[in-house]
Amino acid sequence: MSRRTALTRRSLVGGLAGAAVTSIALPAAASERGGAGHRTLRFMTYNASLNRGSQGQLVRDLSTPGNAQAQAVAEVIQRCAPDVLLINEFDYDAEHLGVQLFRDNYLARSQNGQAPLDFPHAFTAAVNTGVDSGLDLNGDGTLRTGDDAWGFGLFPGQYGMAVYSTAPIDHRAVRTFQLQLWSQMPDSLLPWDYYGREIGKRLRLSSKSHWDVPLRVGRDTVHVLASHPTPPSFDGSEDRNGRRNHDEIRFWADYITGSRRGSWIRDDNGGTGGLLPGSRFVIMGDLNSDPQDGDSWPGAARQLLEHHRIQDPRPSSEGAVAAAAAQGGANTRHLGEHRFDTADFTDPAPGNLRVDYVLPSSNLRVQDSQVFWPAPGQPGAELTGSYPFPTSDHRPVWADLRVR
Repeated sequence: MSRRTALTRRSLVGGLAGAAVTSIALPAAASERGGAGHRTLRFMTYNASLNRGSQGQLVRDLSTPGNAQAQAVAEVIQRCAPDVLLINEFDYDAEHLGVQLFRDNYLARSQNGQAPLDFPHAFTAAVNTGVDSGLDLNGDGTLRTGDDAWGFGLFPGQYGMAVYSTAPIDHRAVRTFQLQLWSQMPDSLLPWDYYGREIGKRLRLSSKSHWDVPLRVGRDTVHVLASHPTPPSFDGSEDRNGRRNHDEIRFWADYITGSRRGSWIRDDNGGTGGLLPGSRFVIMGDLNSDPQDGDSWPGAARQLLEHHRIQDPRPSSEGAVAAAAAQGGANTRHLGEHRFDTADFTDPAPGNLRVDYVLPSSNLRVQDSQVFWPAPGQPGAELTGSYPFPTSDHRPVWADLRVR
């Protein structure tokens, strides 16, 4: 079976015998954004916490339109009305049923009076989470635990990803990097002393995967560069996860720089190198790295935020400010401005952080950008709430980008 699968409406629906195809018009806010003659799309990333504790449970939850969390997540998405959507922490299944069911049973149905959304195109692929390495990666003397998978997970595909799009996907040009070896990155932060040479040379870089999903926008191509690097925590003094998080982020810095800097990169079909100069792209995902606070390796997020080919829209929200003030704790010691936070981590540490990003290339024009985090009393505030969250501990981030 191919390690990557590009899904159109026909191929998605074909996964369920006898499933009907329903066509729903795009809301005007999404299809006409930017005015006549302009090609402006809303790109959104959302760690929606649509992960489950056992394989197949997400498909079962989505098989009917009544799952409360999925309804709330879909309402958030409908309120934001993206044209291109990356969902992190969406369990992968080999038949791609989850991607179809969430679209048909939730996104395409009005949630609490919101306009339904139609995404004719989607992409998903296998990830490293839960895929057993056969090695003792955490050094505890046992095998086949979640920590011994190529990316932490209790079953293959847990914490996966999915891309939905109103724009066609050039599936023949999609590149995935699930198998990219960490040791192939020049001057990497791989902790050889911790893993040893035999294990170190076999480690995969991506905790989930890195995807380059090209979209056809008129005569132009915009590359969705999707990933979800490992959290820089849950390790020891060797900081193996902090190092990996840094280098997973660095992958994109090398990929978009091109030339010799990206020559080490190899995709899952054997293709080498990064993007061509002048390419349009949007880096999206939960990068698990705040530029100023938290547990990240120093400078991890700034590899992208300060890259000459990237612009940072600096989206913000009133809800993040209100949450930090109400929670106090680690938030009172943060260096970064609370309005930029995208994740509600109410633990004593690290506090709320900016970890979710939509970062367009410098040759795209930013029209607007926001974090969906309503302040108490504002419409939609009940969808974010406080722990235990009705949706996720992450907030959606979107940017309206004019391609021409």
